[in-house]
Amino acid sequence: MNLHCASSLAATVSSVPLSLKAPVCSINEATHKSRTLQKRVNSDAPNKLSTEFLSPDSPEPTTKPCFCGRRHFIEAATVGTTLFPIRPSRATDPPCDYTALLNKFHPRRPDWYEEFYASVMNSATKAYEAEVAKYKSQIFSNLKGKGLRILEIGIGTGPNLSYYASGSDVEVVGIDPNVKMEKYARSSAASAGLPSSNFEFIQAVGEAIPLSDASVDAVVGTLVLCSVEDVDMTLKEVRRVLRPGGLYVFVEHVAAKDGTFLKFIQRVLDPLQQTLADGCHLSRETGNYISRAGFSSVELNLASLSSAAFINPHAYGIAYK
Repeated sequence: MNLHCASSLAATVSSVPLSLKAPVCSINEATHKSRTLQKRVNSDAPNKLSTEFLSPDSPEPTTKPCFCGRRHFIEAATVGTTLFPIRPSRATDPPCDYTALLNKFHPRRPDWYEEFYASVMNSATKAYEAEVAKYKSQIFSNLKGKGLRILEIGIGTGPNLSYYASGSDVEVVGIDPNVKMEKYARSSAASAGLPSSNFEFIQAVGEAIPLSDASVDAVVGTLVLCSVEDVDMTLKEVRRVLRPGGLYVFVEHVAAKDGTFLKFIQRVLDPLQQTLADGCHLSRETGNYISRAGFSSVELNLASLSSAAFINPHAYGIAYK
């Protein structure tokens, strides 16, 4: 999962980010005059999930050049394929203004690297998933049977879908900066029993979620905050898209206690881990970030997983908006 950390250093290789200049885009004035939301079609699977993408605070029409911005991406996402090209694989290809944001927070990797990383994450995490299953079952039980609209940040290959996406009354939007994850995520959605029309995959980052305010009932994130560029911004975005009373369900590995040998090892290996595991930070105090993010209440528990070696302990729980 490109937003996710890898559980094995030896399984991944480093990449060299490419510096891209932010493209200048012209916003079509006619686009802004129309406030009728349209469905977007991803290849042969019509999808109804795009109908809430337009933010209510969209700017007035303009013909001036614009640089990167989530707001313009949200508007472009609602007007069909004219401003929002669709990849043959059914992945959303971001418009030019959002591409600048995407590359700012997740610099472009070579295609071979992203394909390799997606393949590794799909096949090399089975032991970890088997051990963490009991904790995921506890927290994801809060999402089952409620007909929710759920956003998963850093969805990756979709290992969480089997816990909450087994019914036709669930709608899931999954975002990940690695577009190569989509085929695995769609396969996981199908295996979970989620209709294809109820699943949307978008190439995006957690720091700029392309959904409108208060548009989802729950946000799911597992092993995501370790590798985002800006944790506070990502959590702010999570709170923004949640409806009042909405849930943020999380599992994250966190730094070991100060003064322990494990913490020493994490600090020594952290630079290497960031290089090999797509930006994953071993010594990030992720639990503290969640606790102070402004949620009305946070239920946070700790667990240690033998299959995760030095990527311990894990914080799991639910935060309420």
